[in-house]
Amino acid sequence: MKYTFNLKEPKSETETLILFSSYFKNENRKFVYSTGEKINPINWDFENRSPFTSGKNKDKFAQSIKLQLNRYSDLFLETESLYKRINEAFTSKIIKKVLDEEFKKSPAGKNIFFDAYDEFTSEKIKMKVWSPSTIKRYQNIKNILKNFEKAKKFTLTFSKIDTTFHSEFTSYCMDDLNHINNTYARNLGLFKTFMFWAKKNKYTYNDLFQEFKKVDRVITNQIALTIEDLNNLMQFEFESNKLEKVRDVFCFACVTGMRFGELSLISKSNITDDFIILKEEKDETKEVREIPLTSISRFILKKYDFKLPLIANQKQNEYIKEVFKAMKYNNEVQKITTKGKENIKQDMLFYERISTHTARRTFITMMKRQGKSDKLIASITGHSDMKTLNQYYQVSEPEKKEAMDQVFNVELKMKIV
Repeated sequence: MKYTFNLKEPKSETETLILFSSYFKNENRKFVYSTGEKINPINWDFENRSPFTSGKNKDKFAQSIKLQLNRYSDLFLETESLYKRINEAFTSKIIKKVLDEEFKKSPAGKNIFFDAYDEFTSEKIKMKVWSPSTIKRYQNIKNILKNFEKAKKFTLTFSKIDTTFHSEFTSYCMDDLNHINNTYARNLGLFKTFMFWAKKNKYTYNDLFQEFKKVDRVITNQIALTIEDLNNLMQFEFESNKLEKVRDVFCFACVTGMRFGELSLISKSNITDDFIILKEEKDETKEVREIPLTSISRFILKKYDFKLPLIANQKQNEYIKEVFKAMKYNNEVQKITTKGKENIKQDMLFYERISTHTARRTFITMMKRQGKSDKLIASITGHSDMKTLNQYYQVSEPEKKEAMDQVFNVELKMKIV
């Protein structure tokens, strides 16, 4: 049985749908099925019923579109062959059902790309494999993709996920949204995770996304407190009860290494005389963590009857800056971020750079400065990747000077003329 591809509007001056069709003689009807792919007629080879793959009229997505059209023809031939072997009638109703199942047809007018994305996120949420923060990240990626479509007038289909999309999306994220390397690298990684899922679930056979290379992640300079800073923070008397509570929560995180999102898991039931017993929230496969209690963490827990005065992360981030501002931590520090190959330097006040995550970074940095092993620290913080853990470690200026003085001012004797 013969099949062919035609354009829905062959005389159109803009993109038009590509239709798959075949004539079923026994039914005396022509079967027509939309592939969902679009192309401008000027880029269509009417003689061979396929996109031009070379020459001046070649569409930039020609290879991806042709690959997708081959899926339709291959499936048609395979299904026809199967029904011949089992000696059953091959009908238009059968091929429609097969095509619908293979290509996950969506209701008319809907974008299959985002239908697939919604199914992907729904599946992961139902299977409880994502933490709340991961769910938010994937929701954010969808918003970015939607806004990218509007800003770049680039309708997303699976066949268009190629090098052109990659360059356009990179430009949009880094130039329009001002994403730094680390933000863009993380988001592209999440997008590729979705594409692997889509390929596995037969939404697409296009695997060009596997070649997308992320920009290099960099270790950005971040703020970490010293022991002296932490002592000042603990001893400072605030006029505001609100800031005192924010300070206490922050200090608790500094001396336990816990993420802000994990603090809500603390209760009397998971505290022993010496440890906080914590089940990893982000990865259910990880072992239970035992976080040792210190005099500071015990004091804070007892102060609030083992129920920390938590507020929303956004508010905690806002108020912790007020805490350090009240303590007059207003010296200028430099923030260095990397976008592409460019280092962007920005002078900021110290308190402006403080966030809830500074506490976890402070814990790791203080432990490292005291010579504690990565394995020991990771057993407390819950890190499984030592490279990620070491990105938290901030080497201080006094620490560098002390190290060099110990090596060169003591060991190296030089005759000065």
